[in-house]
Amino acid sequence: MAEGSRAGPLAFGQVVIGPPGSGKSTYCQAMGAFLAQLGRRVAVVNLDPANEALPGPCALDIGELVTLPDVMASLGLGPNGGLLYCMEYLEANADWLRERLRALQGHYLLFDCPGQVELYTHHQALKNVFAQLAKWNFRLAAVHLVDSHYCTDPGKFISVLCTSLSTMLHVELPHVNVLSKMDLIEHYGKLAFNLDYYTEVLDLSYLLDHLASDPFFRNFRRLNEKLVEVIEDYSLVSFVPLNVQDKQSMRQVLQAVDKASGFSFGDREQRSLEALMSAALGADFHFSSTLAVQEKYVQSQDKAVEEEVMDL
Repeated sequence: MAEGSRAGPLAFGQVVIGPPGSGKSTYCQAMGAFLAQLGRRVAVVNLDPANEALPGPCALDIGELVTLPDVMASLGLGPNGGLLYCMEYLEANADWLRERLRALQGHYLLFDCPGQVELYTHHQALKNVFAQLAKWNFRLAAVHLVDSHYCTDPGKFISVLCTSLSTMLHVELPHVNVLSKMDLIEHYGKLAFNLDYYTEVLDLSYLLDHLASDPFFRNFRRLNEKLVEVIEDYSLVSFVPLNVQDKQSMRQVLQAVDKASGFSFGDREQRSLEALMSAALGADFHFSSTLAVQEKYVQSQDKAVEEEVMDL
């Protein structure tokens, strides 16, 4: 077997993907800090050549290899074409990536990826990079971030479901879909259903009925029905709610990711986690679902209604 194809030591990590503005870089820094408190050695790897203002330190930056402004200036490409070229350039220079990753041996890696949706739905370059990482003995889970404000618009939510499903099928990694910025959801508007309806992607026929009340979407009911059928036939998409400022929410996401990647932590980390969560919650920590997030959302809605009544 050639030296270049020989697998390295087993390593674990997360591939953080999602559309622009979904909070990928913020998530990487917050998750990195959370894992460091649990005793893991964490390194953030920036794979976004357009990310010039990183919110925190990263151990490896693709900017050392290629940057989007340089590509756009030298090749006369726009932002989208330039980003695709950068990913193809990274794929062609996989040896550069492997050499840099060798210096991070023993670390749990968080890969901060670009935000262009095409990279995860039909373009091959980044998918091939992930496949190459798997050959190098990296056990990765894809964390797909979606801004929670899409839940407030049924039409956009169906679009997000289709994009998430397409991403899961194309990337071909263990996958965790995350609704990010849950601390801001009350600012986006009132949800038509309880939060668990969106996180568990329950009976979408109710969503179709809700869409039918809109004159615009009423004309596309048949199309929406077919899209919903595709989503329900695969039965793959569900979401974990995330508020990066809430340790309980971070723990819930981490549990889903560790389960997906096969990472198993030892007794020492488990004790650190229990101590951390007990300090955060003021009591012994027990795993909870979306009920806590839902309760906070309902309370914020009730408060808003009370304020409106007082104003009247």
